[in-house]
Amino acid sequence: MKATQFFVSTLKEAPADAEVVSHKLMMRAGLIKRLGAGIYNYMPMGLRVIRKVEQIIREEMNRAGAVELLMPVVQPAELWQETGRFEKMGPELLRVKDRHERDFIIQPTSEEVITDIARQELRSYRALPKNFYHIQTKFRDERRPRFGVMRGREFTMKDAYSFDRDVEGAGRSYQQMYDAYVRIFERLGLRFRAVAADTGAIGGDRSHEFQVIADTGEDAIVYCPDSDYAANIELAEALPPKAPRAAATQPLRKTPTPGKSTCEDVAALLGLPLQRTVKSLVLATDERDAAGDVVKTTVWLLLVRGDHQLNEVKAGKLHGLNHGFRFATVAEIESHFGCKPGYLGPIGTAKPVKVVADRTVAAMSDFVCGANDADFHYTGVNWGRDLPEPDLVADIRNVVEGEPSPDGKGVLAIQRGIEVGHVFFLGTKYSLAMNATYLDESGKPQLMQMGCYGIGVTRILGAAIEQGHDERGIAWPDAMAPFTVVICPIGYDRSADVKAAADGLHDELAAMSIDVMLDDRGERPGAMFADWELIGIPHRVVVSDRGLKEGRVEYQGRQDTQATPLAVGEVTAHLKGVLQR
Repeated sequence: MKATQFFVSTLKEAPADAEVVSHKLMMRAGLIKRLGAGIYNYMPMGLRVIRKVEQIIREEMNRAGAVELLMPVVQPAELWQETGRFEKMGPELLRVKDRHERDFIIQPTSEEVITDIARQELRSYRALPKNFYHIQTKFRDERRPRFGVMRGREFTMKDAYSFDRDVEGAGRSYQQMYDAYVRIFERLGLRFRAVAADTGAIGGDRSHEFQVIADTGEDAIVYCPDSDYAANIELAEALPPKAPRAAATQPLRKTPTPGKSTCEDVAALLGLPLQRTVKSLVLATDERDAAGDVVKTTVWLLLVRGDHQLNEVKAGKLHGLNHGFRFATVAEIESHFGCKPGYLGPIGTAKPVKVVADRTVAAMSDFVCGANDADFHYTGVNWGRDLPEPDLVADIRNVVEGEPSPDGKGVLAIQRGIEVGHVFFLGTKYSLAMNATYLDESGKPQLMQMGCYGIGVTRILGAAIEQGHDERGIAWPDAMAPFTVVICPIGYDRSADVKAAADGLHDELAAMSIDVMLDDRGERPGAMFADWELIGIPHRVVVSDRGLKEGRVEYQGRQDTQATPLAVGEVTAHLKGVLQR
């Protein structure tokens, strides 16, 4: 490919609305062009990256035995009404009507459609197992789209869905997809971790996220450097303290803490470690009648140590909170505690509340908590003596670095990551809702066991850039780069020798099926080099009159600190060796 035949468009400065590194560099490198909020044109350079990602995904999905099909972007609402998701999903689900006033949705995912296909086509045990996948456009009407392709409204994903006769078979399908994902991300040249994860809104009870490691990642990944343990922070278990609760040594005192409403401020005022304090978080759950009106509200007091953070995902799995909760209103807080937020605690509430203590708090003695009186806290608080034992003790907090690993093989570390893939075991969540059954050997109908497996194709571009970039621009892995090699001839439009050598090298590399770009635009060396460093081409060969007189060209890898002189006749062999590493 020659630059004058292609489309190269770069910017010196990123648009003002570009926030994260990947968004800035994709815009500057001419990979994407904004059309609307969270909606982008993928320009020729960006589309080449997408196609390379898709090709690797297709090869590994086919290798794993999955079969490609294509499901529509626009889907009838009837299928989504069968599972209840048409009503349950929020405004992120884009609902539209056709000219006949029939309801449709713009798909954010395709569980309903694939389950409809399965219940019509996979009627016998002989047809199972089966795994279908597609690579398709999706749309999620984000309230606040941001970060370029990392959180856009329109995006491309690979979705796969497995159908099995039983749980054992579904487990084998899950493992096949897990292994395929490992191969995909290894081939893409990304540093990643597969971590145990919460199943979220999709459902099911087995789940792993594939996280690209990046300091700018939005997810916290918890892992043990001395073992294979890895989990999303939403799922990582915080073990209970090994030591039993110490006996009380202090009397209960109501201590003035004027104007000190946070644990940090109270600890500083009293000269105590933050670990001696307990913070209170107030939640509420509503019971509704058939008409949807609230008939009963229960207020919950969740207690975590002052230096810890509540994990809402863990809390949402507790009995009583697992059907949905919200943070209590100020009016509800004042009604139940007789005090405004900032000085709340479990002693002497105005109305009964359900008290849930984190495992760490349940093991504390002589601790500090709010006194349900403005400008006062209790010190020397002890369970059993000063207040009843909590209604429930549970793991409701985020883990922190240095804590024991749940597998008992070391301590935990935390790093940042960007989720680019997710595998779920769904079980019968959708087959039950949509009556997707097959006939077993005895002719009896049985529900299919399902799994679903997603990869964010366009999101991978952003994640790869967040992981690989420097002050000059993008640093693509070889497998993802829009072009693998760029030939930069100095004086291409002025020197017949340079032109002949550059053209010859281009044709030779192309004949070897190396994805090569020849910059024949006649740009100045500085501008030419800056463009391709910004775009992120992994390998560069510079051809110049001076070098040719010495029988040499210069090779430089995108992340090399200096160029390497090569004899003209050695270039192809050298590139072949570099690309095979």
